[in-house]
Amino acid sequence: MKPLQFLCLPLLALHLHAADTNALTLVKTIPLPNVTGRLDHFAIDLKGQRLFMSGLSNNTVEIFDLAAGKRIHTITGCSKPQGLAFLPAQNHLVIANGISGEVQIVDGSTLQAIKVFAGLPNSDNVRYDAKSDLIYVGYGSGALGVINATNGKWLRNLELAGHPESFQLEKNGNRIFVNVPDAGHIAVVDRLLNTVVATWPMDQFHANYPMALDEANHRLLVGCRQPARLVVIDTTTGKRVTDIEISGDTDDLFYDASRKQIFVSCGAGFIDVIDQVGADSYHLRERIPTVSGARTSYLSPDRGEFYLGVRDFPTPGQAELRVYQLN
Repeated sequence: MKPLQFLCLPLLALHLHAADTNALTLVKTIPLPNVTGRLDHFAIDLKGQRLFMSGLSNNTVEIFDLAAGKRIHTITGCSKPQGLAFLPAQNHLVIANGISGEVQIVDGSTLQAIKVFAGLPNSDNVRYDAKSDLIYVGYGSGALGVINATNGKWLRNLELAGHPESFQLEKNGNRIFVNVPDAGHIAVVDRLLNTVVATWPMDQFHANYPMALDEANHRLLVGCRQPARLVVIDTTTGKRVTDIEISGDTDDLFYDASRKQIFVSCGAGFIDVIDQVGADSYHLRERIPTVSGARTSYLSPDRGEFYLGVRDFPTPGQAELRVYQLN
């Protein structure tokens, strides 16, 4: 009996340790039976406990009541909606429509458009800078559009060398970091000077789509598809610090500063969770199986939740929102 006990106890300890290290726990699945095709980005209304999700191929924006754990409304009549941003002070939702080239500002109570900006083809990612009260929209063959959120007026364009994918704004600085995969670089924009002040080449790593910013450690976290790597860049020098393998076909990634973790949603069918051991050291904590094509997500550290959009492929009629608790 003693040899058996000797073997079993370490195995039990290993199992318990593995259970303890799970970063996410699936706590809710919300079916979306009438949502078909690709899904895209999210936005959140923390005060109202609402989550917004772009049904890109469905030409809708889906709205969820997070307290009740259910879908409560669908905004129809969109045109390939991609990026979303919620403006809490105004209670406005910004919707970037890729096909029509319209950016809509929607009243958060009536869910009716109160302002529409046209002529912005392939409108994509949207960011809101609360400090300056400005909305930034990536669009076209290479530009960031700037909108005054207070009066809803168009201000200017910031020209880029290619279509912008994910971009991140410094909170304690004036820079915007922009993934420009067609140009093979990251553009650094000074939003006071309204111009590109640097470009950081992505020579070895291509298809740089998602991005997150660890501003405290001066680290930019960039998800690449070719090859599938998370690339860490020093924002003081623009140089690569390190890189780590991730699952294929990533489209969203988020950094949780309090937990020192990075969450990467990948269309290959996984959520990769990466531990930040130090500013220059990262390792894969776990790879959580999901569904092929489920590559868009959203992290809410305030709610302690992670949301994953699951499209209706390979199972027709089975689109859903998955809600994970952060452990």
